[in-house]
Amino acid sequence: MLKFEHSFVTGPDDIDRQGHVNNVRYVQWIQDVAVAHWHSSATPEQLAGVTWVVLRHEIDYLRPAFAGEEITVSTWVGKAWAVKSERFTEIRRGEQVLVQAKSIWCALDSKTFRPRRIDEELREKFGMS
Repeated sequence: MLKFEHSFVTGPDDIDRQGHVNNVRYVQWIQDVAVAHWHSSATPEQLAGVTWVVLRHEIDYLRPAFAGEEITVSTWVGKAWAVKSERFTEIRRGEQVLVQAKSIWCALDSKTFRPRRIDEELREKFGMS
């Protein structure tokens, strides 16, 4: 399992009318960390040849976050099959888990935008089982 992490401090734009981080913001963070992981780890050839779209998110909201808190978003890739792979995300405040998510992503050919089989090189690069 090859984890990728990103940390930041929540700001006023992250907060909803109930005084905590809006659920939509968590979805954005889940996508942002996945894209950042891809861009930081993929080879230039992979970046040029493959793009990804999300097919599904399953999100468990466990605890709220508030303005001014340091948040760490971690992601890693799990299983892959044919053109799809699963990706896990955990959002924490210190050691406290706030959100857990599982997403299904589909690999696309960057030129045709048609589904593209996940090859062995890509599986090895991202630790896909």
